[in-house]
Amino acid sequence: QLQFVESGGGLVQPGGSLRLSCTASGFTLDYFRIGWFRQAPGKEREGVSCINIDRSTNYADSVKGRFTISRDNAKNTVYLQMSSLKPEDTAVYYCAVGCAVLGVASWGQGTQVTVSS
Repeated sequence: QLQFVESGGGLVQPGGSLRLSCTASGFTLDYFRIGWFRQAPGKEREGVSCINIDRSTNYADSVKGRFTISRDNAKNTVYLQMSSLKPEDTAVYYCAVGCAVLGVASWGQGTQVTVSS
């Protein structure tokens, strides 16, 4: 069974940083595009960032210049380094195979990120 475990969320003040981790079990990440997504209260789930097999990346306009996605295939893990966090970044963050919400077949539990003073 393909599973992800997301971790690293928490409460942080505006302007702060967090690093989220997405570790896969049951399969090897090496051959998949992996996306980070988020869902804020009362809003639809949205794509945040995606990393391809060749390590090329893309980002939502709202996080460009602040978030960095990376992958460590040896650890079977994808990271999302988040800096200059804003209250509007508050959401549950998920990782999944694929780069579009509609293409994701299975979601994990996610990790809560709260940006507040």
